Amino acid sequence: MPVQQGDRRSRRSRTAMEGALLELIGDRDLSQISVSDVTGRADVHRSTFYEHYTDVHDLAASACTEMFDQLLSVTSALSVTGESSGEGVHPSLTAMFAHVAEHHALYQALLGADGSARVINHLLRRMTESVRPRLSARLAGPEGDAVDSAAAFVSGALLGAIADWLHRGCPGTPERFAAAIWPQLVAVSLAQPA
Repeated sequence: MPVQQGDRRSRRSRTAMEGALLELIGDRDLSQISVSDVTGRADVHRSTFYEHYTDVHDLAASACTEMFDQLLSVTSALSVTGESSGEGVHPSLTAMFAHVAEHHALYQALLGADGSARVINHLLRRMTESVRPRLSARLAGPEGDAVDSAAAFVSGALLGAIADWLHRGCPGTPERFAAAIWPQLVAVSLAQPA
């Protein structure tokens, strides 16, 4: 039984610290948030923080897992091989930007100029894993590296477009922005590997 109590207490502590960080991000940039800020807001000891996280950036990646999972579920449905219905924008691309717009303040804090390189790299790795299956059928060949490189390239382009859109204050609508980058995304994904 003590293990279950410990697990429950551990979950409560993690939830409190993740919630505290998300509240603090609403007040200031991630780079200005300290471990003391988080533990004070969460009402936990500093040692409890370090039992679960290495630093605030590690906490940020964990705190945003659910939000990133939502983004990745949309990204994994994105057809980056030119297989959309008709000539229009793939609906998943619009859904991806709608998700970012819905959570723009948090994405801005994490991906903006004062964000976290570790969180960005974490999200980029997860996005790459998310789009890899869609590319593998088209690029499968003697070298599996082509799929990995193409997936990283497409994910980097998507993440770069998201960061740029956030930096400019998310002008227009998700539909309009998705329509603006869709032709480039299709052109890149249809390029023949060397």
